[in-house]
Amino acid sequence: MGLDVNTLFLVTIYVEAMLGLLLLFAWVQNSNIHAVAWWGCAHLLRAGSVCLFGMYGSVSDAISIDLANAVLFTAFAVTWTGARVFDGRDVQPMYLVGGAVLWLIGCRAPFFVDSMEARVLLASGIITAYTWATAYEFWRGRREPLVSRWPAIFMLFAHGSLFLLRTPLSQVLPWSPTNQVFDSVWLTVLSFEALLFTIAIAFILLAMAKERTELRHKTAALVDPLTGIANRRAFLEEAAALAKRHASKPRPSAVLLADLDHFKSINDRFGHAVGDQVLRVFAETASAKLGTLDLIGRLGGEEFAIVLYDAGRDKGVAIAERIRLSFAEAAAMVDGRPAGSTVSMGMVICENGLVDVPALLAQADEALYCAKERGRNRVEVASLELVLERAQQSATSSGRLAAQSAA
Repeated sequence: MGLDVNTLFLVTIYVEAMLGLLLLFAWVQNSNIHAVAWWGCAHLLRAGSVCLFGMYGSVSDAISIDLANAVLFTAFAVTWTGARVFDGRDVQPMYLVGGAVLWLIGCRAPFFVDSMEARVLLASGIITAYTWATAYEFWRGRREPLVSRWPAIFMLFAHGSLFLLRTPLSQVLPWSPTNQVFDSVWLTVLSFEALLFTIAIAFILLAMAKERTELRHKTAALVDPLTGIANRRAFLEEAAALAKRHASKPRPSAVLLADLDHFKSINDRFGHAVGDQVLRVFAETASAKLGTLDLIGRLGGEEFAIVLYDAGRDKGVAIAERIRLSFAEAAAMVDGRPAGSTVSMGMVICENGLVDVPALLAQADEALYCAKERGRNRVEVASLELVLERAQQSATSSGRLAAQSAA
């Protein structure tokens, strides 16, 4: 199988340049993900290195070989740096240019210049190191639920491994700056693999950036921006999903409705900044006391809802009391101000495990009302006696209003 060197060079230059410009254009459209700009620049650098390689014979070897390789190594280093930036890590300038500097230093050594095996070994090692380092950076950020991250890791690791084949191949295949070197089937496969890899990895990296943007938009729609916990919509959706998952294996559950005491007065006395911090303190304090299957969300204002899975009355009350006491301690002083904030909570227990959260929240609201009436900073559990007491209070209030109207 024959392959014309000039054709391969031209195709590679055009592909690399177009991919680089495509990524830069995507970055301009959404400049929040800076890694895309790094990856675009990496493709443009690779296009530049191929241009220098293609000038072999018309310029000195220092330009067409030494400088071309230095630019190529920098391109792979820029791709690695983009992976670090993508996951919020800092840029490492020394390692960014380390491969190119190591290569240029080696090119000044006489024994290195005269040994093709040493040159191929160093070049393959530098490229493999940067490629595997890029795969490792993506692996480190695997907790972020990006599906496209995994094919990127696989392709980068496989490409780095395949690149090492160039070292043993250089031992058995004669090196020549003519088209004859491409008459080898192996080198033809490797050349095509490198071209296909650069196309595939560019689109996978672009897909990762797009997936992250969509994930952030989805998260923003479901997370309360002030406290970082689920908002009302997300809480109710998660509670419904939890009820479905455990319908086949019912367990008792507790639903709590929490309301911060005298929250308006905190805003009036200390300002909304302190009030916002009090809300964050409660969200952090309550979340720290919950299990992995429990849910918490901010319904609005200073009102929060909690679902405790596999919690009967005793366990539910114990957890609620721990939240109440911990919050009172944490919110005694907020930003140097004596906020003295406390929380009242109403709780309802669902013994059969079939959790209808909206209905249970309505019952918990009745218990919360009683907690407020009985002095605040307390936990009240909805019960038959509580329901009868609330009904009696409502009847008494209605009778008073009727008497006043008649008078």
